[in-house]
Amino acid sequence: MLMIVFGAGCLLLSVLFHAASLLHLGLPLLYALIVPTLFAQETYFVYMLIQFMRNIPRELDEAAKIDGCNIMQTLVLVLVPMLWPAMVSAGLFQFMWSSNDFMGPLLYVNSPARYPATLFVRMSMDADTGFAWNRVMAVSLISIIPQLLVFFAAQDSFIDGIAAGSVKG
Repeated sequence: MLMIVFGAGCLLLSVLFHAASLLHLGLPLLYALIVPTLFAQETYFVYMLIQFMRNIPRELDEAAKIDGCNIMQTLVLVLVPMLWPAMVSAGLFQFMWSSNDFMGPLLYVNSPARYPATLFVRMSMDADTGFAWNRVMAVSLISIIPQLLVFFAAQDSFIDGIAAGSVKG
């Protein structure tokens, strides 16, 4: 059932972005990969943030209201700093999942020059001549480097977000 929902979502986005590019709205099909990832397409992250928000005491909202904060000030000055580790964790997961995505670029990217590393590795494999494992390993190693750099740059917030989401009380 989950594959049917995923396939229907991909088909709907594909039709939407193909229609937008055909209507000359100036939207390249590459936006079909970028836009959904920016607007919390994955329901896992919504669930993760809701579970993290349930652990924040309501007394903090009341204390901010007593101190004279309005709703936006409470959100920006109190809640967002407490949610920061969870948001960094969600951002890192989304970055890693979207950089390892195979199906999205296969549907939306129509030029081999714009293929990401996952598609490039698969398209470089030829069944007739065999697999060039040296090329596959080299491209795989190069494609891991940005993920490692982003992870090590945000490692403290990532570990805090994972640890805080797993402890109750």
